[in-house]
Amino acid sequence: MTAWLPDETTLHHGDGPRHHAGDGGGDVFALLREQAGNQTAQVTASGAAWLAGAAAYPRSTLAQWESHPSAPGVLPCGSAFDVVNVPTLFGRRMLEHLWSDGPGSGPVAAHRGRMLLFASPGTAQRLPSLLDWEEWGGSPRDGSGRAPLGAEGGGPKVPPLLCHGAGDAVTVPPLTCDPSSSGPRWLVAPDTRNPWLPGPDVLLWACVRVARSVPASAPRISIFPPADQGAKVYDVSRRR
Repeated sequence: MTAWLPDETTLHHGDGPRHHAGDGGGDVFALLREQAGNQTAQVTASGAAWLAGAAAYPRSTLAQWESHPSAPGVLPCGSAFDVVNVPTLFGRRMLEHLWSDGPGSGPVAAHRGRMLLFASPGTAQRLPSLLDWEEWGGSPRDGSGRAPLGAEGGGPKVPPLLCHGAGDAVTVPPLTCDPSSSGPRWLVAPDTRNPWLPGPDVLLWACVRVARSVPASAPRISIFPPADQGAKVYDVSRRR
């Protein structure tokens, strides 16, 4: 299981000893292995190998990352993992429940104001159905292969989610990241070849826990004009 990293503790490009092509340590994975001894909660060589395993050509993917370690990648979903894409605030609350009251989480990334929770294959197909069955979901599938879920009236609901499964691809953060970069970054970095991934039942539990803990929404806006404060009020309960 990976450990939840604060934003500032993810592996940053340039941290630690530098390796150059001419000193016998030119590959980025040597840097990852060396730093893993001092800080295990980061993208490691084993974690990079796991990520590359989702690609059609893992060796080519690893070679590309070695050449451009600070560039994000694109990986297909459905084989090694699915991804549940949630709003950032809701995702952080999910992580709080998963780590304080639940079994923890798998790798997690942040990208464009959303949080990407890596989940076990098949989650993208089952989670929307479970949320709808439990009446925590909202709109049906949009036919694009992704499953947006949201709330429309009533009690507390789970905000719009995007579930990426077979046939989808997601952007993954680079192996090393620049602190000043506004691109994707790891919040929970993969550090093993076989990371534990939550299934749809675990993520359903986390979604429901967060939705139930959200304070009541703002007062509803009435379609009727405000009452006249000076108007007389008559008791009509006894009128025959």
